[in-house]
Amino acid sequence: MEHPSPHVGSSKAQERIAFLLLTFVVFPLMAILIVAGYGFLVWFYQMFAGPPAGH
Repeated sequence: MEHPSPHVGSSKAQERIAFLLLTFVVFPLMAILIVAGYGFLVWFYQMFAGPPAGH
């Protein structure tokens, strides 16, 4: 027979904190950094290749 772990409540709390941290801090920051990085790459490329052709 298995004995219940004495730290079941704290692991659930840690899991909830980790989920909230990932959801509201890490993923939004990653999204911002990816978009900003892509914008920087486009800007840097256009310094050498010139602006896009158009009207």
